[in-house]
Amino acid sequence: MNGADTAFVLISAALVMLMTPGLAFFYGGMVRVKSALNMLMMSFISLGIVSVLWVLYGYSLTFGDDIGGGLLGNFDHIGLKGISAETLTGGDEGIPVLAFALFQLMFAILTPALMSGALADRVKFTGWALFIALWVSIVYFPVAHWVWQADGWLFQLEVIDFAGGTAVHINAGVGALAAVLVVGKRIGFKKDPMRPHSLPMVVLGAALLWFGWFGFNAGSSLAANGTAALMAFNTQVATGAAILGWLIYERIRHGAFTTLGAASGAIAGLVAITPAGAHVNAFGALLIGVVAGAVCSWAVSLKYKLNYDDSLDVVGVHLVGGVIGTLLVGFLAIDGVGGVSQFGKQAIGAFSVMAYSFVVSYILAKIVDVTIGFRASEDDETSGVDQAFHAETAYDFSAVGGTPISRTLPAASNDENNAAAPQTKKVEA
Repeated sequence: MNGADTAFVLISAALVMLMTPGLAFFYGGMVRVKSALNMLMMSFISLGIVSVLWVLYGYSLTFGDDIGGGLLGNFDHIGLKGISAETLTGGDEGIPVLAFALFQLMFAILTPALMSGALADRVKFTGWALFIALWVSIVYFPVAHWVWQADGWLFQLEVIDFAGGTAVHINAGVGALAAVLVVGKRIGFKKDPMRPHSLPMVVLGAALLWFGWFGFNAGSSLAANGTAALMAFNTQVATGAAILGWLIYERIRHGAFTTLGAASGAIAGLVAITPAGAHVNAFGALLIGVVAGAVCSWAVSLKYKLNYDDSLDVVGVHLVGGVIGTLLVGFLAIDGVGGVSQFGKQAIGAFSVMAYSFVVSYILAKIVDVTIGFRASEDDETSGVDQAFHAETAYDFSAVGGTPISRTLPAASNDENNAAAPQTKKVEA
């Protein structure tokens, strides 16, 4: 066992785990106050559901030997059968398979949680939980096998996806779009402001995601080596460039540099560099970042033109950002890899995942909708899904005052003789 690499992967797994609570804060601050807790729970429930399914059959379907055609793993590792603490990856020197399985589990948890932002404010919590269970089983596990297992068909095609541009971001982005088309628009879409209730929470969530993304990207090297260093460096510079790209476009188009734009730009850059960062130099990373920032800033407005209600811009950031990173690496890849041929392979990878994920996600959302119901009732949506499904609220506004105090205030009077006389009124502090 290589101790240094094992420690690196375990630490990276912990960083990726932090991304799911970070996502909860990022999305939670963007919704209205009556939906804040529900938004947090839509991410947290993924930690529970996917962890259980990963042990039962998820790891085996994703990283088991292929059953044919490069489409799905076998059932040899159901319940992690055959894997002990001493089982290592690689040859003479490697890391424990359990460390690898833990690291990949965190990807499986985060991916469905990414979709939750598109459905904010309006879905049943039980419907969402069932959708997660079905989606990771039928969409995520097969697609991850295509991309990252040695006998997966996209891996065999030599599609470059170092850390999840296709399997995570394109997959989640197009899955979210399909689910949105089934669930429908929020009450008041295009009419009510629906502004974020806590921009500080949004920035905190973005910062936690950025921090965890170093584990997400660099950790995908599965070793403490130069590739990990390259990926970590490119993650940083692409994200910084994307913030600038988003804000410049926003200033030209809308006349302001917004805090929400800066946070969203950072996520767009992180998404776009994810598939590409280990295969481009620093200038390539800067280009990918600035393009992703500007294009994703433009793409989030498409929902108003195309009339679909992606509440928190999952499609505009994750789908579009994932496509940008996946395609651009076809031209920008170093060491003689980039070119028209590689671009063609990247396009096949991106659009095959889009097609499969959209069709199956739409079917799964329909199944949930016609069985237990996916959409919250109009009353629950109007009053707030926090109270409806969790019997809680994010903030307690019932005790915003303190001890009653007395102030001497002039009181209005119809009697001209008493109009100027000060009167004592008791008011709440």
